[in-house]
Amino acid sequence: MAVTRKKKTKHTSRKYLIAALFVLGLGLMGFLVHRWWQERRSGFAHYPGFGIPLPTGFEIYGIDVSHHQSLIHWESVRSMEEKSVKLGFAFIKATEGYTRKDRQFSRNWRKAREVGMKRGAYHFFLPNKNGYIQAENFIGSVRLEKGDLPPVLDVEETYGVKPVELRKRVKEWLRKVENHYGVKPIIYTGADFYAKILGSEFDDYPLWVAHYLERNKPRIERPWSFWQHSETARVNGILTKVDFNVFSGDSTDFYSLLVP
Repeated sequence: MAVTRKKKTKHTSRKYLIAALFVLGLGLMGFLVHRWWQERRSGFAHYPGFGIPLPTGFEIYGIDVSHHQSLIHWESVRSMEEKSVKLGFAFIKATEGYTRKDRQFSRNWRKAREVGMKRGAYHFFLPNKNGYIQAENFIGSVRLEKGDLPPVLDVEETYGVKPVELRKRVKEWLRKVENHYGVKPIIYTGADFYAKILGSEFDDYPLWVAHYLERNKPRIERPWSFWQHSETARVNGILTKVDFNVFSGDSTDFYSLLVP
């Protein structure tokens, strides 16, 4: 009788184990389906390697960097891949105001090209300074080559300057830079700043818009080319958190934007 009870006990334990595994399997499947549905509904998908959810429906992703990211190992940046997502471009801070040049610009600019990363240079605009002189600082620091992204003007603060005067100085920078490089610059700014300060006077320029915590796209009425949707991404080869961006079109649209 003891032997029979032992066999029954083993058989019962096996049934419980199978049932438990089945329940766990159903739970895991339910979790994955729930995540898939949440991602589909929210417009974002989870990418653990990058440490942030990424907006879905886009083909080309990229970052923007400055000396705040310290020394970057560009080979690691270029080779990083998470669920078939690779980084396709990098905007690199070049200059600020009349005379400042980002201390990592020369290295970042050179290394990005060496690893085959599409690169763009940006100028941090000081609204209380003359736009032409700021443009000279950028032009004297940045040599664009075929296949680079157009120059970028980063304007995101008023520094107490009245909007009408700020717009005048922004136009000075844009005109001088466009005349020098022969390509229309990109404007980088926040969605609210564009609507309240810049407005329709700059609708002819490509827009790189910053707007965080939005699900499917930035809340802005005019078309945009790039969307900076996060400032807390993790990327191989960079020790600090970094801004993350998407391009609004496909590869044909992207390549048509590059310097000819």
